[in-house]
Amino acid sequence: MTPYKRPASRLRRPFILGLTGSIGMGKSTAAAMFEREGVPVFDADAEVHRLQGPGGALVAAIEARFPGTTGPGGVDRQKLGARVLGHPHELAALEAIVHPAVGRAQKRFLARHRARAVVVLDIPLLFEKGGARRVGAVAVVSAPLWVQRKRVMRRPGMTAAKFRAIRALQTPDRVKRARADFVIETGRPKSETHRQIRAIASCFRAR
Repeated sequence: MTPYKRPASRLRRPFILGLTGSIGMGKSTAAAMFEREGVPVFDADAEVHRLQGPGGALVAAIEARFPGTTGPGGVDRQKLGARVLGHPHELAALEAIVHPAVGRAQKRFLARHRARAVVVLDIPLLFEKGGARRVGAVAVVSAPLWVQRKRVMRRPGMTAAKFRAIRALQTPDRVKRARADFVIETGRPKSETHRQIRAIASCFRAR
């Protein structure tokens, strides 16, 4: 891998590497590998789960806007998904509740790790929501479609129709790959994926 170069104005500490990829591409595995390399990772999905879980800060607001989608365990993600998937207005209403809270958590994460050389922001919709403008570089996690489909269809409650609806909301993989500074291939053995991630982490530590 050739050394990564960005304009000096982007080389502040910590350097922010955006990690993204479509559903089922292996982003969580890649994020865990960055953590094994000692790189702090902000997991936007995990933060959403925390905010929507039992006693979560967003449960009341979501119940008020989407009655019947919460319970003792917090937000019922299947019920909520049924309300918003395929309904852009409803999805926008949910995002207006969730995104500001996740953004605040992200700022706290960056403040905690401001002395580090590099951090990773693991954000599923990095391109779709304009987040790529706020990071120094983007790493896209990618795999062949058949691998993606196999992984996703193993998930509890997943159907072919739901998979198609989720993919329709996401920037196509080929477009993400074209826009990426790094492409992490996860359709290969995990040892090869880890080798790619180790190389990416090393090029930022060497700045």
